[in-house]
This record gives sequence, structure tokens and C-alpha cells, in this order.
Amino acid sequence: MSEGQGGAVRRVTGRAESAPLSVLMTYNFFEPGFRAGGPIRSIARLVDSCSEQVSVTLVTGDRDLGEPAPYPGLSGAWLDRGQARVFYLDPRRPRHWWTLWRTVRARRFDLLYVNSLWSTYSLVPILAARLGLLRVPRVMIAPRGEFSPAALALGARRKRIFLRWWIHVLRSGHVEWHAGSQLEADAIRRVLPWADVTVRANQAGLPAEPIPPDASGSEARLVFVGRISPMKNVDLLLTALALTSTPIRLDLFGPAEDPVYWSRCQQLIEALPPTVRCTYHGPLAPDLVRETFAGYDAFAMPTRGENFGHVIAESLSASCPVVCSDRTPWSDVLHDGGGVVLRDLTAPALAAELERIARLSPEQRLRARRTAGAAYRRWAAARDDSNILDQVRVRLQGAGDPLRPSRKPARAHAPAAPRD
Repeated sequence: MSEGQGGAVRRVTGRAESAPLSVLMTYNFFEPGFRAGGPIRSIARLVDSCSEQVSVTLVTGDRDLGEPAPYPGLSGAWLDRGQARVFYLDPRRPRHWWTLWRTVRARRFDLLYVNSLWSTYSLVPILAARLGLLRVPRVMIAPRGEFSPAALALGARRKRIFLRWWIHVLRSGHVEWHAGSQLEADAIRRVLPWADVTVRANQAGLPAEPIPPDASGSEARLVFVGRISPMKNVDLLLTALALTSTPIRLDLFGPAEDPVYWSRCQQLIEALPPTVRCTYHGPLAPDLVRETFAGYDAFAMPTRGENFGHVIAESLSASCPVVCSDRTPWSDVLHDGGGVVLRDLTAPALAAELERIARLSPEQRLRARRTAGAAYRRWAAARDDSNILDQVRVRLQGAGDPLRPSRKPARAHAPAAPRD
């Protein structure tokens, strides 16, 4: 039997045939945007690598992070992308909402997959599903690192108040969580002990072989690629560089999304000693990231927390060692030769490591880059690049009826919310 406009013949229990898993996905940003960093690339890979048994409808914003103008020709439009359909929404335009509503209201979806806990692009569809305005029986939330202690500490009071109310909405239906690593799963359960969490690493979509390194020069070349934001800890990197005495070059790539924070970073750059050459190059297009990393001796990333860290994979794939905090899923790979893990995330500790790199001979830095490439090769050979949406499809169809919830929601209770 059929399911209204845009519907498909669905599985009948006891038969081998089944319709594709129909997924409504949301996130503020998507390609051709790139300023929001790794989540865009992870979501693009998720959409593009689904099997033919998964049908994705993605709703996203019509402009890039921090950009006042929409993507040319995409605002308010549907775009076919392989098996998926993408709608570029301007939330301020009622006509866009009407165009979107006419399409999604006419369909029955098997899964609502949202990429954030706090975003309007998550809150609105979850509420619509709970109120019966969207026909979708289950929700999967990918918080994309929002439950890390450092992320929760940003605006902790507001988040704590919000969670006390929002928790009851989340527990009123069938909600699952997608963690990009065990580290993120543990962070989710610290706040929501009852959470039903599936751990599946984000798909990197990178080649198996690293870019071979070129010879290093006399001056140590460091690079930072990412959002210039408090979570990435760029100010700590600059503070550490001020404590070094050996010649070092640092190039910064990424959008400066917080004007106040960027102003502080600029002040730190101006105060650097003459032995440090620091240059800000602005945002870096995704197709240039790997070849950019290939020109440096190390990627300095004292991040406060990553649920995956796509940019770390890109650095290693270019044979560029990573100097990183221990708040990412990459510690084992970095210990295996991919770089350095900082457990003491302080300016003196980071400065000591940067000074050590700066004092290496060109031959030693080249050897370290080759070792990083080898560590990436081992990681790439062992990684599981299966798609989380196909995993959900197989699990639901294995239960006999892809529309049947697998468990009853538990009673609500107050979460362990972040402290101020």
C-alpha cells in the first residue's frame, strides 16, 4: 500500500521487500558552505555515502556561517544531490517555510536526524514531531561535541535552564543519540545518564595513502586550521608562542567568527616576540586543506574538545604531525606516531612542545612527518567507514517493522546539568 504524496510502498512484516529508510535531516550549515568546519564535511559524507536503501531529505540554512548573503541561486530552492534532496531555508522568509512545509508535511519519515541539541534547526523539527505536525516516529540527535565539558561551560547557566525544560520533550518519545566517539558518548551520559547512545565514528572520506612529505626548511613551520573560537583555544596557542625563543613561523587559517575573541587574538599576535612570525590568512576552502597541511611541520591544535576532529584526520593524511590536547578521540593515533598529546593544557607546557619542534633539525622534522604519515596509514586501514543511517536501517528492519519503536520511553528526571 502507498503512503500519500511522495510516499513509497513500505515493508510488510514477514516479507523480504522493504522501502528505503526515509530520513529527515537538519543542520544550520551545509555545502557549498564550509566556515562551520568539520560538521559540514561529516554531514556531507553521511549524505553522500548512504546506500540506495536510505533516502535523505536535508533542510539547511541558505548561507554560510557569518555570511550576510545567501548562496547564489540556492535560497528557497530544492537541490537534488545524488539520492538526497536538500532545501536551503531562509528562516526569515515565510514563503520558504510554506514551500518546505508543503513537502515535508506530505511525507512520512522513518527517522528525524538532527545535528545539534541547541540549534533552532533541531528544536523546531523535534517539537513539530512531538506535536504530530511531522509524521516521524523516532529521533536521532548528533550533538557534534556540544556535550564536552568545555562546550557546556560556554553559556552554562542558559544551557542548564534550557535542559531542565527540554529534557521532558526529549523523553516523551523515542530519542536516540549518535556519538562520534566513545569520548563523546561518555560526555553525553554524564549529562543524560538515561541516554540511548550509538557510537559510530564520523566518516572521513579521505584516501588511504597520505601525501608524501617534502623536505623541511631551516625554520619550523606551524599551522592552525579551524574556526578562530574559544573552543579551539587559539588564544592559548598564541600565549604559548610568546614564551618561545627559537624562530617559529605560524600560519592561521579559518573564519574569525567571534569579533571579541578575534580582537583578543590580534592583541596577542601583536605582542609576539620577533622570533615568531604569525600570519592570518582567513578561511581556507575545503579542497585546499590537505595540500595546505602538506607544507607544514606540525598542526598546533590545543582544542578544548572534539567529538571527532575531521581536521586532525586531514592533517595526518598530509603527513603533518598534530600537537593536540587529550580531549579528542585521536590520542591513540597520535601516541602511535601521529604527533603529540598534551595532557597539561597550559601555555608553558604547550610552549615547551613548540620549542622542542622548533629546535629539531630539518631532517628530524622530515622524519617526524613520515612517521605521522605512517600512523595515518595504519588508522586508515583499520577504520570503519560504515554509514550510521544504514546501520539504523538494518537494525530497524531486523526488528521486523521499521516503524515500530524498539523500546518505551523511560520516565523523565532532571539531568546532571552543567555548572556555571
